[in-house]
Amino acid sequence: MGFKLQPKTKWLLYASSGLMLVGLGLSMAIDAGFKRYGGEPWFFYGAIALIVFNSGISLFGQAVIEFIRWKNLR
Repeated sequence: MGFKLQPKTKWLLYASSGLMLVGLGLSMAIDAGFKRYGGEPWFFYGAIALIVFNSGISLFGQAVIEFIRWKNLR
């Protein structure tokens, strides 16, 4: 009885959120590099940046799967 999303909607949600997380993770990683060379603490911030980046890659990969499902239903 739950609400089920269509593959096209899933694709749009996964792709847009995945690309946003990839961009955010890369920006955070670059900022962590600037912190490192500035002598500030950077390790945990950089680790979180990599987690955010890899989450974005994972969501974008799921978007590709949903896109293929959507195209196979047509």
